[in-house]
Amino acid sequence: MKQGWDKKSLMEIASVSTGKWNANHATEGGNYRFYTCAYDYLYCDTKRFEGECLILPGNGVNVGEVFYYNGEFDAYQRTYVISDIKILPKYLHYHMLLHWKALGTKQQYGSATNFIKIGNFKEYEVQYPSLPEQQHIVSILDETFSAIDKAKANVEQNLKNAKELFDCVLDSVLYDKKWKIEQLGNVCEKVEYGTSSKAKSEGELPVLRMGNIQNGRFTWDNLVYSDNAEDNKQYLLRHNDVLFNRTNSPELVGKTAIYKSEMPAIFAGYLIRIHRKEDLLDADYLNYYLNSKMAFEYGKTVVISSVNQANINGTKLKNYPIPLPSLKEQQTIVRQLDALRAETQKLEAVYQKKIADLEELKKSILQKAFKGELTESKTKEPCV
Repeated sequence: MKQGWDKKSLMEIASVSTGKWNANHATEGGNYRFYTCAYDYLYCDTKRFEGECLILPGNGVNVGEVFYYNGEFDAYQRTYVISDIKILPKYLHYHMLLHWKALGTKQQYGSATNFIKIGNFKEYEVQYPSLPEQQHIVSILDETFSAIDKAKANVEQNLKNAKELFDCVLDSVLYDKKWKIEQLGNVCEKVEYGTSSKAKSEGELPVLRMGNIQNGRFTWDNLVYSDNAEDNKQYLLRHNDVLFNRTNSPELVGKTAIYKSEMPAIFAGYLIRIHRKEDLLDADYLNYYLNSKMAFEYGKTVVISSVNQANINGTKLKNYPIPLPSLKEQQTIVRQLDALRAETQKLEAVYQKKIADLEELKKSILQKAFKGELTESKTKEPCV
């Protein structure tokens, strides 16, 4: 903190309150925004807050984040709203962007779903200069962050283009009309659900779950384990096993991964192992197909949905229409897709690094701002 700046608790310079309503209070076509703890907004017919406010999720994945909003709105009962701010609201927003996330993360309660208590805000200290200096800091940060956000948007578009390039090529292969369309069940021996036994934090073999499927491959973090000898024998994965996620959120159900013998493992009941006819269907081709737009679009026509959950059972999976070149042609397609994927992943890694660097630049500038180190000179627009 720069010498001469004031220091007060958040409760001394603002009001902190929770939202009042649950999500059912939202109405289609309402006049006011209704903020949820995920910082997604719906609409409602009432307002309880107006003017410049900060909105903080009280629980869930966005705990520790802080958002600025100027207008009329209402809020979900597990969302905190900071209002009646006695210093410059955007100054407080920038201050909390730097300091609140780390503090809020340390003060979370709960195990399955993290949350922050309203009393945590009483411990948050805010350092601030005179109003003209607050305005000066906000002006510089607004201009600088605008330039960074513009650069970040350009990089994110490049990242999106790299991902879409691969998807476009995959679509062009699968939608080629020269391929015969076959039901998946006709080129498979059977489909098999995974273990329903309760997993442990330690054990003999990892149990792969739906969260371990990322971009067509398995990740090997956040693992649980099995000591069940019968399960470990029956559900032991074999090289090139393809696993389909039958139950998940509506946007993620159907995601698929291929097992490449990374380490011995079994699979959980929300996954389906596809026992393909190896003389008719290549495993990598099947994995590419099930992660394609074509497969996801078909999945939407057969999925059974309930609140926040969707299911595609094994019977419906066997009815998926799969374009079926010869096995040799499938293997050629896989080699071409593998090569393209390697190149696009290199591009994606470059763009992800640039995005991370821009976020670090923001943090560095915020740190300088609240040490009183920002000068009158304008910050150059970042190069990407």
